[in-house]
This record gives sequence, structure tokens and C-alpha cells, in this order.
Amino acid sequence: MTIAAKRAVELDGYLDTKYLYIKILPMQRTRPRKRAADGSGTHLWLVLMKAHRALERVATRSIESSEVGLSDFAIMEMLLHKGPQPVNEIGRRVELTSGAITTAVDRLESRGLVTREAHSSDRRARIVRLTAAGEVEAARIFADHKAAMDLAASGLSKTERATLIELLKKLGTFVGTRRSRT
Repeated sequence: MTIAAKRAVELDGYLDTKYLYIKILPMQRTRPRKRAADGSGTHLWLVLMKAHRALERVATRSIESSEVGLSDFAIMEMLLHKGPQPVNEIGRRVELTSGAITTAVDRLESRGLVTREAHSSDRRARIVRLTAAGEVEAARIFADHKAAMDLAASGLSKTERATLIELLKKLGTFVGTRRSRT
């Protein structure tokens, strides 16, 4: 501390800036310190949660840009890849309540993208099928969505993506078997 600064501190503990010489230096960029790898289950969950949120934001923007809602997209994607399905099976697989699936199928039907038909063996059940226009629209929407998701995942090489998929499947299977035993 300079003599002037000491003197200013002695005078009632106040510093008068006219006695200080301040040199402002640009901050040096430092590399972040590498911490020891945290392999705990909690850290794994946090990393997965953050990655999921980031991918979910991309997926949601992609789907919404196609002017269909998430539930409509899920239904169209399922019908595109699995073929005609009973209404209750669609609801179960895309996790919609019976009221929500009915509303979504009504919406798609009013746009001419799906039809409902009688089930061949169960008079109470209805089969939902993409129309020709629905197949074209579903294929277009899914192709655009696939491109957006491929771009989002391009931070990993194809090999890294394949490895990650296998590891996540392994983790999910293990957790699923553990949960069913408890």
C-alpha cells in the first residue's frame, strides 16, 4: 500500500480515490481446470437430463415448425412406421389418455390425414390409418425432423452415436430390470 493510501485509511477509514493509482489490466483467459471425472449415478443423471433438455428443445422447435402439435406428430410418426393401429394402442404407445387420443385423431381426420375404420374382429375397436395425403405429409414432416435431429447430434461421430445408443439401451434395460425387482 502506498504512503498516500495508508494515510487515507488512517483518516477515518475512508479512501480518497485521488490518492490511488489504479491500473486496469485485461483479464487473461485461463483454461478451465479439469476436475476429476465424477462417475456417480447422480452426475450421470444430471448430464443425461441436461442433454435431454437440449435435444428436446431442438425436437420441439422442429416439430412445431411443421405446423403440427407434438401429439399429432407422434401419432403420424407411429402410423408411418408401424402401419394402421387401433386407437387404444396408439394412445398407449404415445402415452395419451383416451380423451386426448380421440381429440388428436379427430384433428388429423378433419385435415384429411387419417381415417378411422372398423376393426375386423372387434366391433368396439377402431383402426386408424394414414390417408395417401397423410402418408405424404407424415413422410415430409418426419424427414424434416430427422434432418434437424441429425444436425443436433452431429457433435458426435457416427461411431460415438452408435456407442452412446448401445450404452443408453444397456442402462435403460438394467434400470428397468432393477425396478421390476423392487
